[in-house]
Amino acid sequence: MGGWHAFPGGGLERDDAAVGVAVAPVGVTDSTFTSPDPGIDNEQADLHGPDLPPGLAVCAIRELFEETGLLLAQELLADEPDAPAVDLASDRQRLLDGAVPFGELVATNGWALTAAPLVFAGRWLTPPLAPMRFDNRFFLLEWSREQTPQPDLMGSELDHGEWIRPEYALERWLSGEVLTAPPILHILRVLAEEGPVDGLPRLRDPSEASLGPLRRVEFRPGVILLPLLTPTLPPATHTNAYVLGRRDAVLVDPATPIPSEIERLRSALAALHEQGRRITAIWLTHHHPDHIGAVDAMRRDLQVPVCAHPLAKEALARRGIRIDRELRDGQRVDLGDGSPFPVRIVHTPGHTRGHLCFFDETYRTLIAGDLVSTLSTIVIHPPEGEMDAYLDSLDRAVDLEPRLLLPAHGPPARTAVRVLEQLKKHRLEREDQVLALWQAGYRDAARMTAEIYADVPAQIHQVAERQVEAHLEHLRGLGKI
Repeated sequence: MGGWHAFPGGGLERDDAAVGVAVAPVGVTDSTFTSPDPGIDNEQADLHGPDLPPGLAVCAIRELFEETGLLLAQELLADEPDAPAVDLASDRQRLLDGAVPFGELVATNGWALTAAPLVFAGRWLTPPLAPMRFDNRFFLLEWSREQTPQPDLMGSELDHGEWIRPEYALERWLSGEVLTAPPILHILRVLAEEGPVDGLPRLRDPSEASLGPLRRVEFRPGVILLPLLTPTLPPATHTNAYVLGRRDAVLVDPATPIPSEIERLRSALAALHEQGRRITAIWLTHHHPDHIGAVDAMRRDLQVPVCAHPLAKEALARRGIRIDRELRDGQRVDLGDGSPFPVRIVHTPGHTRGHLCFFDETYRTLIAGDLVSTLSTIVIHPPEGEMDAYLDSLDRAVDLEPRLLLPAHGPPARTAVRVLEQLKKHRLEREDQVLALWQAGYRDAARMTAEIYADVPAQIHQVAERQVEAHLEHLRGLGKI
C-alpha cells in the first residue's frame, strides 16, 4: 500500500515454489498450506498456526534481499575464505529491474538458501475490506550491526527506509506522522514492551489484538474500524462501522441487519468497553439500509441516542426509525480522553440529501461514509441523489485537506486529496461522454448507458443508467442541454 510504513516483505510469486530452501524457519514444522477450519472466524485464522504454502520461505528470503540487500544463504553466512566473490549489489539490482528471476540467480551463484535465521512471529489475515484478502506470516530476524545495510541500499519499491527502535516507531504512529497496518502496530507494541524473545508467545498468538470475534483495526489513534457483512451493492460485501473517540466514543453506522453479524458487533463493543471505551451515541452518515441495519438493536443495547442530519431524520422516519438528536454542518464534538480530540460534522449531500462525513481534526482523518468508495463508483440515484451537490461535496472534502480517507466500503485511502480529485475528474469525464451522445442525437438514458458502459456487465446497467440520468439533470441545470 503506497504511503504506508511496513516491514520488508511482499507477495508470493509463482516461481518461488520452484526454488529450494535448505532449512525451514524456526517455529514452522509443516511446509504445506492448510486452510483454516471453516468453523473458525476468518479473522482468527492466524490462531491456526504458521502453515506455509509452498515457496513462502523462499518468498521471505527473496523479498528480504530485494528490499534490504540481506541474503540468507549458507555460503554467505559461513563467510568461507575460499568462497567465490559475488557482487550482491549488482545481482540485487538485476533482480529489481526484472532482468533475471530469483531462481536463476540462486542457481547461477550456487547459493544454498536457508530460512533457519527466520523465527515465525505470527499469522494474520487481512480483514474483509476488499474482495482480495491476504494471509500473512511474519518472521523475526537477528542480524549483526556490522552486516546491517544502510538505508541508501533500499530498493526501488520503497520510498525510503530506515532501521529504528519499536518505541520510536510507535511514537511516530501516535503523533499521526506515519500510517501502518494492524499487524505492524501489534508487533511494534509487543517488541517495545517485551522485546523479541520474551514477546514471542504474544506475537505467535495475537488474540489480544482482537475484539471478540473481530480483529482490532485501528489505522489512526481513536478510530477503530469494524467491517460487518451487509446486503450491499457488489463488489462490496461489507460496510465499515467505526468507533470514533478515545474514551467517550460514538458508534458510526451500525450497518448490518444480519443477526449473527449483530452478535459479532455486540461482542466487539463489549470488548472495547472492557478496555475503557464507552459508547455515548450512535451517529449515522445517511439513511441507506446497509448503514442502519443494527440501529435499533444497538440503541436498545447501549441505551444511547441515535443522531443524524435533519434530512436523514426525515427519510428514516418514513422507515419507522427514530432519530433522537440532529447533527448539523459545522458542529464540533470533543471525543477526547482529557486531551482534545475534536470531530467536525460535515454535510456532504449528493449521494443522499442528508449525507454526513465526520472529520477528525487531530489527525485529519475523514470518515467518509458513501461520499467515497475505494472499491467502486458511488451511486448517485435521482431524485434523492444529485450530481451537482455531489460534485460540490467532493470539493468541500478536498478543502478539508484530509490525510486519510476511511470509507464505508473498501480499505482506507492514504492519498486522500488525490483520490477525491480523481473521483471528481472521473465524474466529469463521464459527463462529457453523456453530453457528446446528447449532441450526437441520443435522448434515451438506456441507450446512452449501453454506449458508455459497454465494458460493464449488463446486470449493473440499471444502476449505471441512474448515473446517466443524474448527469443529464446536472447538464440541464448548467444549461448545456
